[in-house]
Amino acid sequence: MSLGDEDGYGNDSGRSSDGYSTLGGTRQTRTRLPDGQGGDGYGPRRPARKSRSLFTVIGVVVLLLAAIAFANMGGGDGGNGGDNTPGSNGKKTGSAPTAPTGTKPVTGKNGEIASGFAHDEQGAQSAAANYSVALVSADILKPAQRAQIVRQVFVTGRVKELETKFNQAYSKDFLDKVGLDESGTAAEGMTYVSRTAPVGTKVAQFADSSATVEVWCTGVFGTAGVGSTSPVSNDWFTMTLRLQWESNDWKVDSFSQKDGPAPVNTDRTASNADEIAKAVEEYGGFTYAR
Repeated sequence: MSLGDEDGYGNDSGRSSDGYSTLGGTRQTRTRLPDGQGGDGYGPRRPARKSRSLFTVIGVVVLLLAAIAFANMGGGDGGNGGDNTPGSNGKKTGSAPTAPTGTKPVTGKNGEIASGFAHDEQGAQSAAANYSVALVSADILKPAQRAQIVRQVFVTGRVKELETKFNQAYSKDFLDKVGLDESGTAAEGMTYVSRTAPVGTKVAQFADSSATVEVWCTGVFGTAGVGSTSPVSNDWFTMTLRLQWESNDWKVDSFSQKDGPAPVNTDRTASNADEIAKAVEEYGGFTYAR
């Protein structure tokens, strides 16, 4: 449940997907027939050479250990680590895997939201991922928490304007439709769920004082409880956040949201309302960083 249209504030839209998918794409099997006099197209099997196989396994293990050690270089000093030199002005970068780099781009928290992001592309991606979680959380529907989120996430010059827009979007009529009272609290015996998990990030534009980052997300949204008229379902969407470097941190200037990309669902049996509510209470969220 979130805001986000072409100008960055829009209204809620429903999204759904169904079907079945397999892991790893198409699965093909190549069958070796038993050895025979006439051959099978592959030739007779040769005895395994144990010593060569052992050396091969050892070599692979050594390479893996070396790769892991290299990936963790520079991340153990507790600070930002690595080179935080800003990228060239106006540079537009292509897509790249969202993978660990060894650099720690988050140095603290502002309330429950991560802060102190590095002044580089990696820091901008981490900021965008964490801010996406906050902007599509259940707390954004609660007036008291919403005011705190807006002040922590957005640039100073947009706070008052956005507080007004959020309050108009999440009006009493809107809250009634999703089964919440004016304080954003679900009825007794019900649990409102709005939990987002970033899947990946992409830098669309980066300069010394601004960045545009796309965050591909999935999440669960709805009200868990017996008799709920909006049961918890999953969703896939992409948020685009336009960031500004302000007071030594990345802050959001505006954002927008669009549906997908969405994979087809598996045929897994849905959990009941009690299981969903219990999972939300027992499993905490993460601080997201590359």
